[in-house]
Amino acid sequence: MEVVNALGRRKAAVARVFVKEGEGKITINKRDLEVYFPSGILQYIVKQPLNKLGAAEKYDITVNLNGGGFKGQAEALRLAIARALVKINPEDKTALKAEGFMTRDSREVERKKPGRPKARKRFQFSKR
Repeated sequence: MEVVNALGRRKAAVARVFVKEGEGKITINKRDLEVYFPSGILQYIVKQPLNKLGAAEKYDITVNLNGGGFKGQAEALRLAIARALVKINPEDKTALKAEGFMTRDSREVERKKPGRPKARKRFQFSKR
């Protein structure tokens, strides 16, 4: 099997994934998954599509991750892995889509408006 690549995005995070047959090693920016994401919850988010298909020990995954925070990066990586798995086996798409792993979460940060401290927050009103 040749290397399959895919892209996942979430907020400002971009994950480029390269999947090949192996024994289940996930390497992110030349670091191990457990080192890059010490939180068990984020590790679980990343592995969700693999666990759903029972393919956690079938593929070696190399990832280039940049931008955003750790939660956005984990969700971008989840989308990228799901897309790569569908490229490998298109029949898996319905199972992954039912779990919501194939949908790009398009919510972005709203821009700050002039005359306000944040996008929607207002300065305290003083009557006198």
